[in-house]
Amino acid sequence: MGKAEVAPKGAFTVGSWSSFTLTYTAGKFGIDDRGSLKVALRGHADNTKLQTTDPNAPGYTTVEASNGAELDISYEFRRNIRPWNHSLFIRCLRYLKEGDTLTIRIGDQRQGSPGIRLQTIVEDTFEFRFFVDPFACYDFIPLPDDEQPTIKMIPGEPVLFKALLPSLRRPGEKFRLAVKSEDRWGNPTDRFEGIIKLQASHPIPGLPETIRIDSGDYSHIVEDLHVDERGTYRIDLSDENDRPLCQTNPLIIQEGSFAHFWSDMHGQSEETIGTNSARDYFLFARDKAFLDITGHQGNDFQITDAFWEELDDLTREFEKPGQFLAIPGYEWSGNTSLGGDHNVWYRHEGRPIYRSCRALIPDRTFPENDCHSSAELFERLKDEDAIVVAHVGGRYADVSLAHDAKLEPSVEVHSSWGTFEWILWDALAEGYRVGIVASSDGHKGRPGASYPGPASFGSYGGLTCHLLPELSRDALFEAFRNRQHYATTGARIYLDVSVRIPGGGTDDRNRPVSEAQMGAILTTDGGEISLQYSVEGSAPLERIDLFDGPTIIQTLRPAVASETSEDRLRLVCRGQLYRGRGRMVNWTGKATLSAGKIERFNPICYWNPDRQPELEDDHTITWKTVTTGGVSSIDLWVSPEAWSGTIDLDTNEFTSTLTLADITTEGKIFDCGGMDKQFIVQRLPRAMTETRAAGKFDLSLDAKQERQLFVRVTQEDGHQAWSSPIYVTRAT
Repeated sequence: MGKAEVAPKGAFTVGSWSSFTLTYTAGKFGIDDRGSLKVALRGHADNTKLQTTDPNAPGYTTVEASNGAELDISYEFRRNIRPWNHSLFIRCLRYLKEGDTLTIRIGDQRQGSPGIRLQTIVEDTFEFRFFVDPFACYDFIPLPDDEQPTIKMIPGEPVLFKALLPSLRRPGEKFRLAVKSEDRWGNPTDRFEGIIKLQASHPIPGLPETIRIDSGDYSHIVEDLHVDERGTYRIDLSDENDRPLCQTNPLIIQEGSFAHFWSDMHGQSEETIGTNSARDYFLFARDKAFLDITGHQGNDFQITDAFWEELDDLTREFEKPGQFLAIPGYEWSGNTSLGGDHNVWYRHEGRPIYRSCRALIPDRTFPENDCHSSAELFERLKDEDAIVVAHVGGRYADVSLAHDAKLEPSVEVHSSWGTFEWILWDALAEGYRVGIVASSDGHKGRPGASYPGPASFGSYGGLTCHLLPELSRDALFEAFRNRQHYATTGARIYLDVSVRIPGGGTDDRNRPVSEAQMGAILTTDGGEISLQYSVEGSAPLERIDLFDGPTIIQTLRPAVASETSEDRLRLVCRGQLYRGRGRMVNWTGKATLSAGKIERFNPICYWNPDRQPELEDDHTITWKTVTTGGVSSIDLWVSPEAWSGTIDLDTNEFTSTLTLADITTEGKIFDCGGMDKQFIVQRLPRAMTETRAAGKFDLSLDAKQERQLFVRVTQEDGHQAWSSPIYVTRAT
């Protein structure tokens, strides 16, 4: 089939600009008249898209044949078998013989193209994959795996530091502090070298005053810390010149029957649709994201029998009870009309994979294990020691088609795909009693720290916090089935929610209870209950909402301030077009003040570093962003005289002029169609400093009424958390 080479070779920094020359030399068969060649990139390679029409623009690509053959060239997306979704298609309009060459210049700079911006994901083997159709049959044959040209993608310079603590431990329990730096695209980087100072909010025995990170190290971990005194602990990090670097998430030390353990149990690697190997996936989760629990969730129709065995081997290898859990499983990836995506995890290795189809695998073994609908899946899993969660990805889960309460304890409301509270509303409308989880479904090999980059994913990946007496599979599965967990959009927020029943009641096992944690299903004869909550944010808290099912029944704003201090405007883009794969909303806009000026601004959930809001002048700001169910916001701190004027909004969805003095904390809402597509203008306090909130909501129960009670926390930085609902029914 010939051979292919790339120049230059070697290592390249993620997100940098370059150009490449690929040389294909025809093999014995040559390429016949009207035969063709494809040079393919992975679907989640987020480099500049190639193009063949504008010599002065990024990604300009040319192809020349050594024998002068005329060529037909086009760049195609989703015209090749996944995961090689992006492909440069080259048809030879005259034949090539053995030894003839095609010279492919990607980012051809000879006529003024700046080249291509390389992908933002660290990868040892970024591959230019060649497929050849020498016989003009449109039957493309890949070059051997070890002969495909590759380059290496390495992390960039550090721009952000992160320091992680557990969020809840009991007095005397050991824990660790993990410190790392990330480049501008969210990759952990080994390019920092220096001393970092540590300052705890309260004494932590064994915590050093400084740590040193050397070039080549991706992190520094301080092990075997412990605290005997109850309280809330944070650690501030600064450089040698006392410039602040970051602050840890809060660590709560208190007595109790459980501690907190964090998971991202849902992502993929290069063996299916993702990036980097499955081994790299588990290494990242453990050593760079510092998760307690992870699982691999490849699409079932791409998991061969051999890879399924390999995944079992990897989870056995990485499993270290008390330190790190690796849970075997897969993503059942049925079409939405048959149930849609569902995550499946097993307590033990060696269990069958029940596939939705075999679209991309040759294996035809165990045909009796094929399950083409979610109803069939639940039927086959009913005797398995398994957990299922409904997921919103490319194929969203239609939970109305099938459900088994013993197997499916929760639904996933957030991932890198976006934020989807509607899947919870769907489940509650069907009468299901489900908990709430979040994960990444990351395709970039970064479970637990999954940035979207500039590509089709619009959100930072989520995390789930599990309330466990110990870190073991048995404890995880028991707590998971009882919905004892809460979800976040990726921040390690501390959240505690419980219900007190003054007159007492019973749980779903008919045990007497007077107080219960999130996830509980309760019955009482009394008419009064009290919902208790406690929050320690990883950033200042903007609002706390109490839900009864899909209805907000009370809102608390910890950052309450006098009207004179409310001199911040928040411009919010939110929502999605519809439930399916093309849900992403593209927003462009401009806001202009008629009086005063914009003193400073801050983007929130603008995940693409190359697409940030820009000031045209001191009273005009412009933006381009995307939302996929969640939000993307800009905070504007404006001068006092601005409040006597107006703000002109000119967006791709609407135009309007608002009087600033009329804008409230609840905001002016513009409905823009779609499912929940909205633009909101709010007035907020100049500063938010409260990271802690605690209190209670007293509620009454009507006869035969079920309350579906949970709390949603929203931080100033846009991160959110959801407690799993507590279901309380008054029996009489």
